[in-house]
Amino acid sequence: MTNPSAGPNRVADPGREHRRAVSVEEHTELVASLLAPLRIRPAYSVAVGDALGRIAARDVCAPVDLPLFRNSQMDGYAVLASDVAHVPAALRVIATVAAGPSNRIRLEPGTAVKIMTGAPMPENADAVVPIENTTYDGEIVTVTVGRTAGEYVREQGSDITTGTVMVQAGDTIEPRHIAVLAAVGLSHVQVSSRPKVAVITTGAELVDAGSPLLPGQIYDSNSVTLAAHLRANGAEVVAVHRSSDDVDEFRRILSDAVATAELVITSGGVSMGDFEVVKDVLAPMGGHFGSVRMQPGGPQGTATIDGVPVLDFPGNPVSTVVSFIVFARNAVRAAAGLEAIESRSVPLAHSITSIAGKRQLLRGKLGDDGVSSVAGPGSHLVAAMAWADVLIDIPEDTTALDAGTEVQVIPL
Repeated sequence: MTNPSAGPNRVADPGREHRRAVSVEEHTELVASLLAPLRIRPAYSVAVGDALGRIAARDVCAPVDLPLFRNSQMDGYAVLASDVAHVPAALRVIATVAAGPSNRIRLEPGTAVKIMTGAPMPENADAVVPIENTTYDGEIVTVTVGRTAGEYVREQGSDITTGTVMVQAGDTIEPRHIAVLAAVGLSHVQVSSRPKVAVITTGAELVDAGSPLLPGQIYDSNSVTLAAHLRANGAEVVAVHRSSDDVDEFRRILSDAVATAELVITSGGVSMGDFEVVKDVLAPMGGHFGSVRMQPGGPQGTATIDGVPVLDFPGNPVSTVVSFIVFARNAVRAAAGLEAIESRSVPLAHSITSIAGKRQLLRGKLGDDGVSSVAGPGSHLVAAMAWADVLIDIPEDTTALDAGTEVQVIPL
């Protein structure tokens, strides 16, 4: 597709709009196909301490045994088990060994070494007597509880052996993984790169949060909301832009976004008004704009600019979020190497009605008795998004459902 900075010479087939309103499934498949190439991710090395939340690009195997050497599990005395088969047993203490570098020591029958937790075992010692099972007079330790060979001894490789797969390719690296990677001495790990996404919000009425509002202005919530959803689902947000309804300004911003991102998501400018800047710029360049049979979030658009997919969502805040959740979230997660977030079935806590011909995605709240709607389908009802924890998915051919009816809910 032509670079947006060049601009179209003429408007051919304005809007290339869908000749019919498409289903949610059809548009979801379209978005998934556009984003499918993003699933091929290059790998690069990051410090283990910086790998939290990243996706392992390949299996990570232990380069060493763990423990690295035989060591004591307790503070006590390293002994020959045969010397303490019968108690009480008096043994001469020939050395004290702390954790850390140590000289090699070999026990003779009738001797013991005072040893600390984690300290290397004497070469031929085969048991440790905990300190609470002994008395010591400064030279002789008297063992009061016998121990058998192997007791309180950590053998080399008893936890992890060289070559053990500690993190599998595709795993999300968590603190528990960080611990074992560091324990075997790895300083870096190969991770998959995150999909790079740019966000563009549009509208002359938008201003930054914290700025004074003039009549007719509103705060730009979509930019920060989309960026937050993208980061929460494994993407790297490389740029957040805002454009007025001026087509030349939008072209410039879009050109910059395409140059830095692998995916661009826009909000606003896709409906049927007089100032639909996204559609005005992208439709003559081959973008597809039309309606999906759902509420909220019906107006949708897609395009490809220099090989970079562009998803175009409506500008109402709830419509923007619902569009991302329904159409883009799992495609972004797939590109990031994360598992899909699936819908599940729960009963309705109360009866609801729905508009025929459109799939309703109602904000809902889960409770002990099922799911309750916390707002209607209106795209302007922003507060309910903070109260809701799911979207209630009502099929487009349904007009009423009784309490107790099983419905699909999509986690937010």
